[in-house]
Amino acid sequence: MPTHAMAYSRGVTLVDYGTEVENEIVKLQQVIENNSGLTERYNTRWLAIKLLEEDSDIAEKMSALENSVALMAQVQESISHLADVYGDDVDTVIADRRYGWINGLVRETVQRSDKERINLSDRIDTIVTNRVLGIPIFLAMMWIVFKVTTDVAGPFLDWMDGVIGGPVTNWVVSILETIGLGGTWVESLFVDGIIAGVGGVLVFVPVLMSLYLALAILEDSGYMARAAFVMDRLMHALGLHGKSFLPMIVGFGCTVPALYATRTLENEDDRILTGLLVPFMSCGARLPVYVLFASIFFPENTGGVIFILYLMGIITAILLGIVMKRTVFKGKQQSPFVMELPPYRMPTLRGIWFHMWERTGGFVRKAWTLIMATSVVIWFLLAIPLGGGGSFADSDVDSSLFAGVSRAIAPAFQPLGFGEWEASGSLITGFVAKEVVVGSMAQVYGVEEGEEETEATTFFEDVGEIITSFFGATWDTVKSIPLIVGIDLFEGEEEAEPTALMAAVEDAFEASSGGHGALAAFAFLAFTLLYTPCMVAVAAAKQELGTKWMWVSVIGQLVLAWVAAFIIFQGGKLLGLG
Repeated sequence: MPTHAMAYSRGVTLVDYGTEVENEIVKLQQVIENNSGLTERYNTRWLAIKLLEEDSDIAEKMSALENSVALMAQVQESISHLADVYGDDVDTVIADRRYGWINGLVRETVQRSDKERINLSDRIDTIVTNRVLGIPIFLAMMWIVFKVTTDVAGPFLDWMDGVIGGPVTNWVVSILETIGLGGTWVESLFVDGIIAGVGGVLVFVPVLMSLYLALAILEDSGYMARAAFVMDRLMHALGLHGKSFLPMIVGFGCTVPALYATRTLENEDDRILTGLLVPFMSCGARLPVYVLFASIFFPENTGGVIFILYLMGIITAILLGIVMKRTVFKGKQQSPFVMELPPYRMPTLRGIWFHMWERTGGFVRKAWTLIMATSVVIWFLLAIPLGGGGSFADSDVDSSLFAGVSRAIAPAFQPLGFGEWEASGSLITGFVAKEVVVGSMAQVYGVEEGEEETEATTFFEDVGEIITSFFGATWDTVKSIPLIVGIDLFEGEEEAEPTALMAAVEDAFEASSGGHGALAAFAFLAFTLLYTPCMVAVAAAKQELGTKWMWVSVIGQLVLAWVAAFIIFQGGKLLGLG
């Protein structure tokens, strides 16, 4: 070490940064040598390199000196020239050369045993983090996750729907009849309000559990750290770096903690830009909406449609990031990204269960609090008649207060293919929480359906049916696993019948779109993907980004969602799609 230090002080170049960089270093040294005060305090080559690396502490000290205008002007000229030559940050180019020199020094001086070999993690990383194969592998992983989420969890979704719409509803009705409240507004509140709203959302708990299960496996195995590393180069195109991708990964679970995760970014511009892009990562709350509509209108390719939606959110964030980098955040400094990749590990059952249940538990807790409160409010608005037609909780849904408010904004969605008041009203409630969109539809369409005649059953018969149907759903799940890779081992099996809600939604979208139901449904999904997130996320955005950027996010996403849905529906009609 002392030998190296002496050689450096005598002007011997230990690290060769390449012809272009060395030329700029010499130019800066010449300017620095004109200032005797600097040559007395600093090694001129070291100072020139630090200025090219845009070291904030050194740059601040130099800017504070008298007669530093010429020096700082040469610094900016050199940095701009090198950025044009290499198409990358100067500090990144210098770091690459420096580590290349270190690697060469190690090869020259360190003797390795012939028995030493690359470990398994390194071998896997040569493929997984490959600059060409890395992103396709990441997309393939995400596609598998959504195939598992939709195809494997589908039977349990049907099982939950049957349990909530059958035995649970029957038990609540029986209890109310026992205490003399059968047929009253109280029964309507429980059945058409709480069970229809909350139950319509809880039906999708198996789907969310399978999503969180797949993500937990990827996280515990160490792959998600590789995903951030792989995305670093792509994130640079947005004026960000791989560290910004970590909050975006969190955003696939929930937007709120993802916004709080932007605190880990030191640069304020990085934090604001990342916070503006995070809501475009589809949170788990949107998944029930995706599954419902994809199952109705794209039953043969449900997982593929959901994968496209998630990919659409990522692409939208990338495009917006590039635009904002060249406009609002033009000229902002990029921060370096350094991370240590953990070794691959076999995920533990305890760790997977903890991550899966923690996230699913948060969803369930929201169902019993925020979603329940919203469902009661929606039921109340549905129960209030307009124009004196009918009485409280005993009037046609079309003449309710909720329908009246929804009709007022429905014309804005007519060009998008879903101008019926039911869809418009559901999107309004989506501002509270995206899961409520499904719950609202379950309430609106469920209230309109007549009471179905069902055979009376005892409590123990219902319990027996629940257990029997659970094992049936488990067997259906096992049978669906080969379908992930396109293998159907049980051809000829009958497909599940669509629920009353699915049939009602399909009829409504076919009618409102003039026979282009699938196209209108995809436009609806795009709108759900892109429009303003839930109120809790908006509050988090205000806290983390400030009031100004919060309103930019809220209004901007709403406008973008409408434009995107309009292009999808109207463009699709022109092309004869849907």
